[in-house]
Amino acid sequence: MSKPWTSLAGGLAVVILAPLALVVFVALAMFGVSPATGCTINPPSVSPGASAAQPEWSGQGSWNSEQVSNAAIIVSVGAELHVPRYGWEIAVATAMQESTLRNLGHLGADNDHDSLGLFQQRPSQGWGTPEQILDPRHAARKFYERLVKIDGWPAMPLTQAAQAVQRSAFPDAYARWQPEAQQLVALISDGMNIVCTSDGGDGLPSLDDAGLPDGFLLPSDPQLRAVVAFALGQLGKPYVWGAEGPDSYDCSGLMMAAWAEGGVKIPRVTADQVRTGAAVPSLAAMRPGDLIFIPGSDGTMTRPGHVGMYIGVDRSGRQYLIQAPSTGDVVKVVAVSNWSRQVAAIRRPTP
Repeated sequence: MSKPWTSLAGGLAVVILAPLALVVFVALAMFGVSPATGCTINPPSVSPGASAAQPEWSGQGSWNSEQVSNAAIIVSVGAELHVPRYGWEIAVATAMQESTLRNLGHLGADNDHDSLGLFQQRPSQGWGTPEQILDPRHAARKFYERLVKIDGWPAMPLTQAAQAVQRSAFPDAYARWQPEAQQLVALISDGMNIVCTSDGGDGLPSLDDAGLPDGFLLPSDPQLRAVVAFALGQLGKPYVWGAEGPDSYDCSGLMMAAWAEGGVKIPRVTADQVRTGAAVPSLAAMRPGDLIFIPGSDGTMTRPGHVGMYIGVDRSGRQYLIQAPSTGDVVKVVAVSNWSRQVAAIRRPTP
């Protein structure tokens, strides 16, 4: 298990040549995830027992069409099971390391014990029969089943979460694949028209917590003061996908909770929050409490996937926002200038 392989070069062109029909509604109790904060694949299957009709994918760079197709199966199974998007990235990065996204049979003298398939799972360790493990959908499902049983996995670094599932002899090997897994997952999910009803993070490099800027004052308006004060009270709490507080938040969960403190009910997820209230024409026209939207790790300029809240300015007039950035990070204050080149929309919640 866990051998080094070649890397992805350039972008990835994805071509869907056949309609996609996937089973979306499955038993979710074992995963502990609510469909309300999951993802759906369009078009869904017409019947729960229908077989998946896989699209054809083009190869690009180091990944050929077979490898991309196997990654697409991993992503689709994760979406069907309502595993958060970060779980798909963990699974794809793991398969990149273990098999270069190839569904490997027995390699004879080169085989690592009885390891097989995309994740090099072993029949002797309870992953299934050889025939089952060589079914990519079964292999992906078994990976996710073990992943979601790991306490706190959404807040773990990718390599730690992958190692907790795989127990590899090379525990640090998975980290190198994270950027490529994120890129491949994003392109596949866009090609499959996967729509997530919660948020996958800002997609930006981690920034140090700026804390409250010098000279910052809470807004004088009582409602906006309550909204901003609540949000600032969550500083330092971890980002957890799908979380709504009080101990952790994702980006839209924090916005919803803060505006609830001001007596305004806004939708739960970014895709709906971007249509709430009134449009604000520019960064210069913002007032504290306004919601700023950027594409994030799983969105576009027309369908942004990440949100933060404008809180005001420092002594020199520099603008700041508060956000829950991404898995492994915490609620923090950052300068609006970090987002200014990718702002997709600004909205002002209204009663």
